Amino acid sequence: MDFGFDETTTEHRERLLAFMDECVYPAEHAFHEQAATSGWGPPPLLEDLKAEARRRDLWNLFLPGEHGAGLTNLQYAPLAEVMGWSPGIAPPATNCAAPDTGNMEVLAQFGSDWQRKEYLEPLLNGEIRSAFAMTEPDVASSDATNIATSIRRDGNEYVINGRKWYITGAMNPNCAVFIVMGKTDPDAPSHRQQSMVLVPRDTPGLTVRRGMRVFGYDDADHGGHAEVVFEDVRVPVDNLIGEEGGGFAIAQARLGPGRIHHCMRLIGMAERAVELMCRRALSRNAFGKAVAQQGVVQDWIAESRVRIEQLRLLVLKTAWLMDTVGNRGAHTEIQAIKIATPAGVEWILDKAIQVHGAGGLSQDFPLAGLWAGARSLRFADGPDEVHKRSLAYRELKKYMG
Repeated sequence: MDFGFDETTTEHRERLLAFMDECVYPAEHAFHEQAATSGWGPPPLLEDLKAEARRRDLWNLFLPGEHGAGLTNLQYAPLAEVMGWSPGIAPPATNCAAPDTGNMEVLAQFGSDWQRKEYLEPLLNGEIRSAFAMTEPDVASSDATNIATSIRRDGNEYVINGRKWYITGAMNPNCAVFIVMGKTDPDAPSHRQQSMVLVPRDTPGLTVRRGMRVFGYDDADHGGHAEVVFEDVRVPVDNLIGEEGGGFAIAQARLGPGRIHHCMRLIGMAERAVELMCRRALSRNAFGKAVAQQGVVQDWIAESRVRIEQLRLLVLKTAWLMDTVGNRGAHTEIQAIKIATPAGVEWILDKAIQVHGAGGLSQDFPLAGLWAGARSLRFADGPDEVHKRSLAYRELKKYMG
């Protein structure tokens, strides 16, 4: 395993670092001010940043193959880490923000020609946004087989009924289409019951009921999270993605790369937290000496560095395995990074907040928002407990007779 940056990664990373220094960090204050007053729409400043990112050829970096930048998981991972230093701005500015990333991957891999023309192309161009509707409030949807939303065929149409929530991006007025996961055959084997269909936002019967908060944050700067109701929503059968019963497999294919993206951005968030923690500790005095000289603070800083290095190596190994043996071959490591990274970064952010005192809780520093994001990722793409259950079973299976 060689995790050194190759020429392609180095070249992209240098341009991305320059974009962050010259465009993203200087825009953060104005961006968040605009976000606070622009409702659920994107801050106007975002369009300027997107145009500049495209000019610098920093666009669709996440997507391999002909539709994107053609980078491997291992090449993209360090770029996702850089974006994590400003996770509310850099990903959407470079068209690398969830849930559009996963939706573009689904359409690129499983979409029909017309689906790619109608939705993938404008998503790739940053002209529209999208949402992925899977999680439901009435069932434990961490078990995908529990999903209750019905997708029933009626002639040449599918009829959709159900309720979803925490559907990221759905509050954004530019969200043009939903990928909806529901049951087409409740009597099929458990992992062949679900299918995915495309539902345009303006389809009759689709109601975006309300925005959902995350630890008090509305996350409006990247489209918010919504409760969405489907009442006798009708779409043509051509809106089916892939085949009937293929929804679970498609979801797994979608979530693998997404977990790499999330985890590497988390490491970037942790690096920023350590920088802020060190600067704050050196600038404040308590009990007759700099906070940085307090033993407990030094312990936090040292432990943070160790955790970052451990997590980065684990995520890079996972990216390398995905590139060399595929998502299935990297299954154990994908689950391991999803268990370890959000929890580890949450711990680092907690200590950075502690060093900042009351300021760490305030809007004057990004730490509280970063902490809320890290904590929520212990649910996104499956909660810790589901991954631990599956990972433990894989370990036990080695010793079963």
